[in-house]
Amino acid sequence: QVQLVESGGGWVQAGGSLRLSCAASGHTFGSYAMGWFRQAPGKEREFVASISWRGITTYYVDSVKGRFSISRDNVKNMVYLQMNSLKPEDTAVYYCAASANSYATMIRDSYDYWGQGTQVTVSS
Repeated sequence: QVQLVESGGGWVQAGGSLRLSCAASGHTFGSYAMGWFRQAPGKEREFVASISWRGITTYYVDSVKGRFSISRDNVKNMVYLQMNSLKPEDTAVYYCAASANSYATMIRDSYDYWGQGTQVTVSS
């Protein structure tokens, strides 16, 4: 069982930066792949980024490549999403997720545990 709690969301002007954090409980955290998803009003939850259990492999949706960076600290049981050059279209609730499959994946149904989400609002 893994419990996830996101933090770091907020309001920012276009071009600004935010760093999201996800605190995970559970002694098996280090064996899970981790991901970030987001859901804007009226839209489906979409994949943003994922990282393998050792942090070697990462994937990003095309719209955030070069702007967002996912990382993890298996000692602290933390996952991060550094978001730079934010755009209004990045506005959404951002969710942290854990997959018992240790390899990074973009497939939403591969994730077993989800956080409650943190709101990110980017104004133009």
